[in-house]
Amino acid sequence: MVRSDRLCRAEAHSHLDVSALHTALAIYGCLLGYERISDEMKDPELKKLVSIIGYEEGLPVVTDPGVIHPREFIDTVLNVRLPNPFMPDTPQRIATDTSQKLSIRFGETIKAYMASDTLNINDLKLIPLVFAGWLRYLMAVNDNGKVFTLSDDPLLDTVCPYVADFKLGDKVTSDKARERLSGILSNSAIFGVDLIETGIANLVCMYFAELISREGAVRATLRKYVTREEK
Repeated sequence: MVRSDRLCRAEAHSHLDVSALHTALAIYGCLLGYERISDEMKDPELKKLVSIIGYEEGLPVVTDPGVIHPREFIDTVLNVRLPNPFMPDTPQRIATDTSQKLSIRFGETIKAYMASDTLNINDLKLIPLVFAGWLRYLMAVNDNGKVFTLSDDPLLDTVCPYVADFKLGDKVTSDKARERLSGILSNSAIFGVDLIETGIANLVCMYFAELISREGAVRATLRKYVTREEK
């Protein structure tokens, strides 16, 4: 029974770390034109993004499974597994079915913060950047203004209409973005929680407004916030 419990915790631990980092890289990799996850790990800003999500935002809520220490596990993921050029992972493949993955890969972390007496949900800065990046991704236009094909997802017909009226180069306020995106931001089936009720939607909309403001805004926004959050 103890062994089974440890394995379950190890599996959950892996889900919160590896899969969440994979999804973050998949979203921004598609927007920035990458075709290999291993190449993304050579990008200083993308590496900072997943490092901060892993160590600073995700690690505080990970239960030690008793199999491998959580920090050592993240060390291995970031320094060995993800940069491995012999792992043929592509952001396009990993971006498949993202609407089905966000709730478990990030929503559970948010719930853990909400349930904690010591953690503050307002300290989550880059998980909201991943959400904003996904909404930007749904526009199917990369950071250079070129159209790309969205990966398969059963909810594309449901979620894409929320961003259909946004265009790259639009100057919108975060309030205007929130007004148009409220229907998806409140969808707890996608995000695991209602982002409007938790207050996270404010940050998501601020980021989204920046991400769509011009060509090159994805890179600029990523650089701005991973640098700000790096400790």
